[in-house]
Amino acid sequence: MISDFSSLLDKVSQLAELMQALRRENAELRNEVATLTDENARLTSRMKEAHDRVSALIDTMPAPSDQEAA
Repeated sequence: MISDFSSLLDKVSQLAELMQALRRENAELRNEVATLTDENARLTSRMKEAHDRVSALIDTMPAPSDQEAA
């Protein structure tokens, strides 16, 4: 009977260690998600700025004349 309790104690200890490891991993993954979300927002903003600049440049270009197109 004592060996049964000892075995159960070992299993509960392993489960507690696994739970702690999973909590640490979860926290690390949450931090990584937050970092990547911030980076994604920054890159999206830069892409929009570049798009706006290119659009502004296209708007300032003169329209092609019929002679240039031929």
